[in-house]
Amino acid sequence: MPDNDYRQHSVQCISARGLHRLAWYEWGDPANPHAVLCAHGLTRCGRDFEPLARALASRYRVICPDFPGRGASDRLVDPTEYQVPVYVADIVTLIARLNVQVLDWVGTSMGGLIGMTLASLPGQPLRRLVINDVGAVLQAGALQRIGSYVGKNPRFDTHDQAVAYLRGIHAPFGPHSDAQWRFLTEISLRALPDGGFQLHYDPAIANAFAGDAVAHDVDLWAIYDRLRLPVLLTRGAESDLLPRAIAAQMTTRGPCARLVEFAGVGHAPTFFQDDQIRAVSEFLSAC
Repeated sequence: MPDNDYRQHSVQCISARGLHRLAWYEWGDPANPHAVLCAHGLTRCGRDFEPLARALASRYRVICPDFPGRGASDRLVDPTEYQVPVYVADIVTLIARLNVQVLDWVGTSMGGLIGMTLASLPGQPLRRLVINDVGAVLQAGALQRIGSYVGKNPRFDTHDQAVAYLRGIHAPFGPHSDAQWRFLTEISLRALPDGGFQLHYDPAIANAFAGDAVAHDVDLWAIYDRLRLPVLLTRGAESDLLPRAIAAQMTTRGPCARLVEFAGVGHAPTFFQDDQIRAVSEFLSAC
């Protein structure tokens, strides 16, 4: 992967239990009024979008936050606050810090849900929305699969052990080069005082998958049908979280999303590959 060329910042946010720091990464001209915010998935982080951000940086100011409990952001005092409404509130604070009136959104999985929720609100600030491999119905089986590894908090003695682990649990990401897997692993780890490594996120984010929370499909049509902006829906052709039938319905309801699928990929496309980057870039630049 190329050398780092981002700028790292943070902003203070507030929830019911107090203040927390939200870290974010920036590519492109900070004075560019055309901003794109990229929002990561449940166990991932803002730097997941580095390849996409570099591809967009000549035309956009690209912002990629670490949501609370992930990456360089603070962990929340109360783990029950690891919920979409808290993340939406944090993003509203971040947008105010960015001093932009309108921006585009690229959201993977959880990041797509945050974008959908924000875009469904009166006075929402989004111009265009990319929803990556998540939709108006969340499949219980896929949620259970994700819940099977979230919060396990494994320890690794070497980077190679971590690479092997992440290649296993993230196999649905589809084919990636060895260098890409090593990069995805590098940004997923935090160093321990004794020289080992653990995953970067707070294991308590797994609380959302406890008990009956993932026993049934989650219906989000009421949110999706309120959207009134151009939407690109990207999907891994083998996704278990976003079935083809639900994706097809999303092209005829609400904002009538444009659907693009990527062969050989499950949940979720990473936007590391040229065809995936091109799909996002062309949608954002469309009049």
